[in-house]
Amino acid sequence: MKILFSITVLIAFAYLLLLAGMFVFQRSLLYFPVPYQQGVKAEEIQFSNEGLQLSGWILNPGRSRAIIYFGGNSEAIENNIANYEGDLNDYSIYLVHYRGYGKSEGSPGEAGLFADALAIYDAIQEQYDSVSLIGRSLGSGVAVYLAAHRKIDKLILLTPYDSIAEVAQMHYPFIPVRYVARDRFESFRYASKITAAVLMVTAELDRVVPVERALKLREFFSDGQVTYRMIRSAAHNDVTEFSEYRELLSSFLEQS
Repeated sequence: MKILFSITVLIAFAYLLLLAGMFVFQRSLLYFPVPYQQGVKAEEIQFSNEGLQLSGWILNPGRSRAIIYFGGNSEAIENNIANYEGDLNDYSIYLVHYRGYGKSEGSPGEAGLFADALAIYDAIQEQYDSVSLIGRSLGSGVAVYLAAHRKIDKLILLTPYDSIAEVAQMHYPFIPVRYVARDRFESFRYASKITAAVLMVTAELDRVVPVERALKLREFFSDGQVTYRMIRSAAHNDVTEFSEYRELLSSFLEQS
């Protein structure tokens, strides 16, 4: 009996230690900053916010319409340049590294990413007839927040979620993540405030952000507001390589 009690205490201690470690280091499990890539053939651009310099690229400068792109948590956003310059030639496209990514200063966090998104929009919006947003994975939460707080034309969400905390809970079912997550990215709280048309695209074989999380988010938008498509045989990291996605993106942006 004493041995059983000792084992139980040891297991409980180990579990509490695991919980403490997950809580302290949770941001390192959520954000995976990518380094700056040299030799990118695009015009570099900088923004300032909260005393930090944010760095990225602008594609197709001088167009009358703009798109701001918010990437995934470990995505090299410059890898989109070739496709976007060709497929979305009628738009000036902003690819800006999150704080702590590339050459952007600071450390990533939910409040900071939201504040930076607002600052980028506010810095460019007067130059364009319209501004649309593309948010991929982690970036879908940033795009949803911005769309709820500023006037945008169209919103494209690629492999989105209702809440990062709920996504993490599915990956760590033995840990009460939904109760201890600090950066929650609760897109469901902002969806009802968005008036723009929404394109939501999921990947059938997504093991990072399960499709059900996107379907849950869709419930919080108005009826008929969301155009939803699932890309068959696509996974979380290769969905943008499918021609179906690129065609959906182009056709949605050109809809009245």
